[in-house]
Amino acid sequence: MTARAVNSPKLMATEPILDIQALRKTYPAKGASPETVALRHVDLQIRRGEIFALLGPNGAGKTTLIGAVCGLVRPTSGTIRAFGLDMAKDWRRARARIGLVPQELSVDMFEPVLLSVRHSRGLFGLPPDPARIEELLRALSLWDKRKAKIGELSGGMKRRVLIAKALAHDPELLFLDEPTAGVDVELRRDTWRMIAALRERGVTIILTTHYIEEAEEMADRVGVINQGQLIVVDEKEALMARLGRTEVRVGLAAPLDAVPPALAPFGPHLSDDRRHLTFRTDGKAAADHAVADLVRALAAADVPFNGFEVRQSSLEDIFVDLVERKPG
Repeated sequence: MTARAVNSPKLMATEPILDIQALRKTYPAKGASPETVALRHVDLQIRRGEIFALLGPNGAGKTTLIGAVCGLVRPTSGTIRAFGLDMAKDWRRARARIGLVPQELSVDMFEPVLLSVRHSRGLFGLPPDPARIEELLRALSLWDKRKAKIGELSGGMKRRVLIAKALAHDPELLFLDEPTAGVDVELRRDTWRMIAALRERGVTIILTTHYIEEAEEMADRVGVINQGQLIVVDEKEALMARLGRTEVRVGLAAPLDAVPPALAPFGPHLSDDRRHLTFRTDGKAAADHAVADLVRALAAADVPFNGFEVRQSSLEDIFVDLVERKPG
């Protein structure tokens, strides 16, 4: 899939909306087991108005990091500043400007949808705003379900209720922790459109997901966390250019007994049936140049071919490569 970000017409401010420095979270040892390190010296700055995708395998530290920012997890050390406020000293003021859509359903299943969303707004000390709540519920296709008890809804509709509750107090910074986990493709696409609309309104979004295509579709920047360590943070396009690969598969007009010496610098692999050559090059930025050189080398070596397939690695390919490396 071709990667593309949902571009905002507004310029992003240079001052980060969220600044995390040297964040560490450990859990005490139990019995003979050593202490558990959930976060290892995490540094991260989030720009106002961007969509930032935080990727990582299960247990990597994504939810712990979100919990630390949202006041659900107490860091062992390090600092978190949101909107210029120290979260350790001015947590209530900062938290009132943050929304969270958690992975788990932690709501009263017997409460009607409308009352539940209204209640979330009231928790932050905001006055009732029926028009705003109706706007939210309509945008999430929940208005017709407003009188239904949450427990009566489908899994996808329950997920929409969580989103509505997180948005009820109009946060400036929104965390979406696996927002489309376990939902169907249609709801996933609806969620993508909602995220794009929120960003157009100026909301900064931090998204965790197991669906790498979501990050590739929407994110401006990508961070990869593994074993509690943030191993890379970069612009999505720059990350794919720097760490991506290009694979060229050449269909040969006639079988080769061996790879011609002139092609050796390209590191080719000859298939078992001797009818295909495969070449790989690192760095998508240099891919066009490498492919052009390869075509010239094939002609110079007098190797006729009748097929030429070029595949560039996706963000998912890069993610898999990164998490398979052991953090240093």
